[in-house]
Amino acid sequence: MEFDQDNNKELSDFLNGKTEYTLELFRFFIESFSEIGKVNIHPTKSMLALESSHRFAYITQLGKNFIHVVFPFEQPLEDNLCFTKIAQVPGTKQYNHHLRIYLKADINEEVKDFMKLAYHK
Repeated sequence: MEFDQDNNKELSDFLNGKTEYTLELFRFFIESFSEIGKVNIHPTKSMLALESSHRFAYITQLGKNFIHVVFPFEQPLEDNLCFTKIAQVPGTKQYNHHLRIYLKADINEEVKDFMKLAYHK
């Protein structure tokens, strides 16, 4: 896992002050992606982008007891039980699929399949 930076943001800017529970969810999520392939964490102005040869997921929020993740896909994948919202990005063919992770168990087989799909697209 590598860390990159953009706009003078660092990973610590996003992780400082977060609960140990949220940090553990974050680490578990990154480790789960690392089982699929190489993951670089790229801090941007407002979120953490996960990338390999392309950006495949975004951590948009680190809450008190959750992490909020967005997977960008080229079509809405509505046959699922995990996404809380699917929305087309205005003016594009991209559909953002929102996932809120409260427990390690939320990263189940269905979520892992979407993680693989995002990683390998």
